Amino acid sequence: MINKNEISFLLPKPIQPEKPLFVYLPGMDGTGVLLTNQADELSQSFDLRCLSIPSNDLSDWDTLANKTRDLIEQEITRSPSRPVYLCGESFGGCLALKTTVTAPQIVKRLILVNPASSFNQRPILGLGINLISWVPSYIHQTSAIGLLPFLAELSRMRKPERRALLQAMRSLPQKVVSWRLSLLKDFMVSKQELTSLKQPTLIIAGGADRLLPSVEEAQNLLKILPQAQMKVLPQSGHACLLEAETNLYEILSENNFLDRKPVAIS
Repeated sequence: MINKNEISFLLPKPIQPEKPLFVYLPGMDGTGVLLTNQADELSQSFDLRCLSIPSNDLSDWDTLANKTRDLIEQEITRSPSRPVYLCGESFGGCLALKTTVTAPQIVKRLILVNPASSFNQRPILGLGINLISWVPSYIHQTSAIGLLPFLAELSRMRKPERRALLQAMRSLPQKVVSWRLSLLKDFMVSKQELTSLKQPTLIIAGGADRLLPSVEEAQNLLKILPQAQMKVLPQSGHACLLEAETNLYEILSENNFLDRKPVAIS
């Protein structure tokens, strides 16, 4: 049984141990439920897991990376020979980099979707860390609505996805929002660590991201990661995986990022 007070994996689809393992690391909300829009297509070729970080969790980067590594290692005992695709979005993109640096041997392919590793390029976001603690709780809940246009290209999202995003944003107490913003502010992976990552890496960037300079960050990472390629979605916002016209499975296929070799079951 899943303990809601511990970092764990959600199962958006039934287990398929004969397929490559696809691990999704979510944005700052940590809910792990926002991959639903992509799950049907991805499950054609992958066994899906979504990391779920409790709403009261105040772990640091090393703890998050180590616990993510441990969960992945537990999963691959089902079929040790199958490849692991690690996909991190926004906050999860930072965690994906940390996890891959921590345990490069378990990650075969890395996917970064608007990674928040560019957080420090938006100084105004750092100012919000101190302000949040002074905001009354009722304003904190209401302010999520005002942030939606920065987090997403709303015209490209259906109503259920908009509601899901808003609910995920409201799921975190102020203390945790402030803590996770501070993690982003302090996030660092050295250039030496990045150049040591030999995994094929696909960096997906929303060209209409109003929250972070995602295209610029993708270009920076492209220069450092040895086997990286970049895909820009010109009209997409920060939460691009929730957009109706974004199909992650098709993006992986079009960029030759699918491993179609059969997996041996032990």
